[in-house]
Amino acid sequence: MDEDNSARVGSAAGTGGRDGLSAAAKALYAGITRGEPPGPADGAALRELLAWRLVAVDPDRPEAPIALDPQEAGRRRLDEGLRELAARAAGMAAVPGVADELALHFERAKWRSGSGSEFLAEPEQVGARIEEAVGRAEAELLTAQPLGPHGADAMEAAHARDARALARGVSVRILCRDGERDDPATRDRVTRLTARGAQFRTLAASFQSCVVVDRRQAFIPDHVVNSSPTYAAWHVMDRALVAFIAEGFEDAWRRADIWHGDPRGAAPGGKAGLTHRQREILIDTAAGIDQRITARRLSIGLRTLTKELGVLRARWGAPTLAALSYQWALSAERRRMTDEAAGSAPCGSGHAEAG
Repeated sequence: MDEDNSARVGSAAGTGGRDGLSAAAKALYAGITRGEPPGPADGAALRELLAWRLVAVDPDRPEAPIALDPQEAGRRRLDEGLRELAARAAGMAAVPGVADELALHFERAKWRSGSGSEFLAEPEQVGARIEEAVGRAEAELLTAQPLGPHGADAMEAAHARDARALARGVSVRILCRDGERDDPATRDRVTRLTARGAQFRTLAASFQSCVVVDRRQAFIPDHVVNSSPTYAAWHVMDRALVAFIAEGFEDAWRRADIWHGDPRGAAPGGKAGLTHRQREILIDTAAGIDQRITARRLSIGLRTLTKELGVLRARWGAPTLAALSYQWALSAERRRMTDEAAGSAPCGSGHAEAG
């Protein structure tokens, strides 16, 4: 330990240290071999010689150090250096393994949870946080807005925010309520963003509002704080919860109809026009055809068929399939289909009925 301390002292003095011997130390060693005692200014040089084991000090005559064999001192010095290099090399070789071992714990902790969640009580705070998160989006932006933006200013701000994300190459998907097809301003926004690469869909059934950014953070309405205002929200950063919110969006997205900004069909009662698949499902349901047969005929899975029936039941508020069939039988769309079929029938057919 004393030798190491001496070496560190010599190194700190800038006089050669462990890697070489200073000119002052060499001169002092030569003087000691000639029997010349060290002077008051030779303290640092003497410590170098002691660290190299080139001299020894007799406790009874400290003023007269004894010169030792430099060849033996050099061999010892070289052996010590080689042992130190081997130890350092072994330590460096172990670094990747240690890093890999600790990285496993770090990754587990990162996936186990994000930074938690934060309650946002003010609309300005909600808007600012969403703007910041979307501004940093790198891959994907999912937005479900059953109520739509509040006001023209909010709509333009959302449009500009989404347009900037699209310009950066971010995939943008937006789910709206079916009634948005009736709003000219929203249709204009959808048309403009669709031209830039955004995807829109509308859903007649209810769905939860959310904004999901890169599946790493999400914004959802407040369902925790009692008596909170309607604009209050939570900024969610827990990875598991964000993934759950994103899957809820995907489920609603699969059940929704594609929208390119075109107006909704002007059907009586304010209902959106049915898709071809929905009409086929309703026709078979009213006829009592087994759902598995309908699914095979339409080349869809039974689960998809069940979801479509759920959407249709929610559309008319039908608690059962029988009630859904009754609503379909009375619907304006079915009457319109009947009228169209009658209009396309041969003329002789109509005269025969009249007769």
